[in-house]
Parts: sequence; structure tokens; C-alpha cells
Amino acid sequence: MERAELTTEQVLKRDIPWETYMTTKLISGTGLQLLRRYDNRAESVRAQLLDDDGPAYVQVFVSILRDIFKEETVEYVLALIDEMLTANPKRARLFHDKSLAKEDTYEPFLRLLLKGNWFIKEKSCKILALTVSARPKTQNGVVANGVASNSKTKLTTIDAVLRGLVEWLCTQLKKPSHPSRGIPTAINCLAALLKEPVVRSSFVQADGVKLLIPLICPASTQQSIQLLYETCLCVWLLSYYEPAIEYLATFRALPRLVDVVRSSTKEKVVRVVVLTFRNLLSKGTCGAQMVDLGLPQIIQSLKAQAWSDEDLLEALNQLEDGLKDNIKKLSSFDKYKQEVLLGHLDWSPMHKDPLFWRDNITCFEENDFQILRVLITIVDSSNDPRPLAVACFDISQFIQDHPAGRVIVNDLKAKERVMKLMNHESAEVTRNALLCIQRLFLGAKYASFLQEWS
Repeated sequence: MERAELTTEQVLKRDIPWETYMTTKLISGTGLQLLRRYDNRAESVRAQLLDDDGPAYVQVFVSILRDIFKEETVEYVLALIDEMLTANPKRARLFHDKSLAKEDTYEPFLRLLLKGNWFIKEKSCKILALTVSARPKTQNGVVANGVASNSKTKLTTIDAVLRGLVEWLCTQLKKPSHPSRGIPTAINCLAALLKEPVVRSSFVQADGVKLLIPLICPASTQQSIQLLYETCLCVWLLSYYEPAIEYLATFRALPRLVDVVRSSTKEKVVRVVVLTFRNLLSKGTCGAQMVDLGLPQIIQSLKAQAWSDEDLLEALNQLEDGLKDNIKKLSSFDKYKQEVLLGHLDWSPMHKDPLFWRDNITCFEENDFQILRVLITIVDSSNDPRPLAVACFDISQFIQDHPAGRVIVNDLKAKERVMKLMNHESAEVTRNALLCIQRLFLGAKYASFLQEWS
């Protein structure tokens, strides 16, 4: 059987020759006694042994993984630990018992994560994520294996573990070791680990946020819904971390999240996405993007559905109120700015409203004429006729209404870019490109006269 397809149950059917390992001094006499009591026993018996002597069993398991390299035995011990933690995740605290202060309980799993087959990698990842999350915290820092991470004792520090884990998880998202389980395993572990600020920081620094974005898409099967939920859970956890929010905005996470919440009927998915929106609402341009993406109407539709989760209902109400406030605060120029920055240029009323240009022309000077520069970039790079036409028109309006419009547009090298569009296949584009060039060469008064007669 391919080892990647092994299950814990199959591995635990093996007979491991513990006595041979004692003869070769790879395990101690005490270790052998503990294993004999534990191995192949009923779950209730094992549970009692762990309650009575849990740290001793952890020490035996860790020492085997440290000293024995036979693949079948390593898989067996990992399966024992996995079974133990699956039955009761709180047992992960046993790895941090004071009696194990001098044991490096992280190192074997971190090593196996990088060198083992898929069964070994997957179990090591799951066990590491659980044990790291269960470690005790102190006021002055984080405790690692019962020893502070600034200790001179040569144990694997929590920082090294988290760095190694994040690096491995990002690698799985880029190039999975297993075709169907690599990405779900990585996302599952991230959903547990991103509760930690240090992991959020490491994940952002490793450029991990952009690896999540493609996974945010509507799902239909039970398996894909769970992956979507855990991905959105990761995004929600990252929405508490400012540097991650910048990445979420840059890599267009919001349109994908809106698509998910629009089409999903799974309550837990809707809940975590709505909570993410609530966190992001006041951050940068996120609120304006949500309005632009039609989220207020979607929230109205969601509120009309029968949800059982009170937290979701409360979050929907808060989000609705927040979006209403956002709409009120958005001036016409803020709306226009969002339209330009998102590249969603269309013939909304403000483009041809003389009052808009007269009242807001000085706003174009903000951030060294940022909006004007973006309009010129759209002219240079867009393949969509509508944004091209609107961008040419808006540049021509700027030339007309700003006292130094012609000089500024010439300085920004817009003329050559607009002239290329005068032979565009779209009549709408050529007409507005011509108007822009006329205003640039002839001045606003004569160009407007020509436009009336054209």
C-alpha cells in the first residue's frame, strides 16, 4: 500500500518488537514496561493509563521518535500519539509537564515534518500544531517545553518551531506533498495556529496571505465546504492583524469573500465571512470596497433568511449599520476615488456632472496627483473599452477644470498614451481619446466648441 494512503487504524494493527529495541538499548526497561501496559489495550484502559502517568508515556513516545528511525515504528508511535490527541485534544498539555522540562519534545516532530513520508509529515504537523497551541503562557514570554525560549539550555525554541511550521505550511500551499490532502492539512493547521500573533506575523512575512486567496471560492461538496470554512477562518484571524489587512486588500480578497457569502448556504461559512467583514469595515478603503461590491444588498438578503446562530444575526445587524454609516460618510469624491482605484470605471453620473468637477478638482492634487496617475495607467494598460473611454474623458475634464491641467497632464506623459487610443476599434474610446487630445492641444474652450459640432 502507498504510505500516503495509510490510516491510523491500519498502522495500529502492526506488531512492533519492543523487546528487540530494549535489547539493543534503544528503549529502557521502564519504557518497555510502559509500552507493554499500553500497547494493544482497550481505549478505556489507555485513557486511565494516560490519566495516571501521562507525562511518562509522552517521554517514552518522544524518546522513540528521537532514537529509532525505522519507518514502520515511527509511523506506529505517531499513530499512537495521534489517537491519544484525537480522543482528547487537552492531552496535548502533557507535552508541557514540568517533569519534561529537559526533554526536547518539539525536535523529533519538526525533523520528521521535513524528512518523512506523507503519513509521517501529516501526523507530525497535526501533533506539532496541537502541542504548540497547548503550551503554557507566561507574563514575560512564551514557555517552550517548560523552559523559557531565552534559556541557555539547548532545546528547540518555540520561535524555531513556529518558523519551521509556517515555512512548511506555506510550502504545502504552494506545492503540496500530497495531491488531495496537502492543502487541507496545511489550512487545518493554520486555522489553529493563526490565533497566535507571532504566527500571523511569520505568515505575512512569508508572503502566505496571497496563497489563501485562490482558496476563497464558492464550494459545493462537503469536503470543499470544510476547506472553504477553514480558509475563511484563517482570513478572519488575519483580519485582526494590520499588516495582513493590507495584503487582503492588495490581493483582492474582498470580491472573493463577497462571492462566497452571496452563494453559500452553510451557516458556519456565512458567519465567519460576516465576522471578517465586520473587522475589516473600518480599515482603509475596505468599507468603500464593500459598498462598491454590493454588500449592503447582500446583507439585506442574508437578514431575511432563518439563521439559528445569534452571533451571526448580531454581526449582520452591526455590519448593516456600519455599511450605512460608511455610505453616509463617503463624499462623491471618495466614491469616485474608489471607482478609479478599483479599476471599475463606468459612466456613473459624477463623471459628466459639472458640479462634481468644479467642487472636487483640487482633490485631484492629493498624494502627488495619485488619482490622475491611476487614470493614465488605466489608459495605458486596460483592455476594456469602457474604462478606457471613461479614463480619457476624465483626463480631459481635469484639463478643462484645473488651472494647470494641460501642463500637469503633459508632465505626466499622458499625451502619447491617449494618442494611441485614437485608432481604437471602439468608437466610444476613439471619441473620448480625441476629446482629450483636443483639450490638450487647443485648450478647453475650443475643444468644447468642437465637441458640440462633432
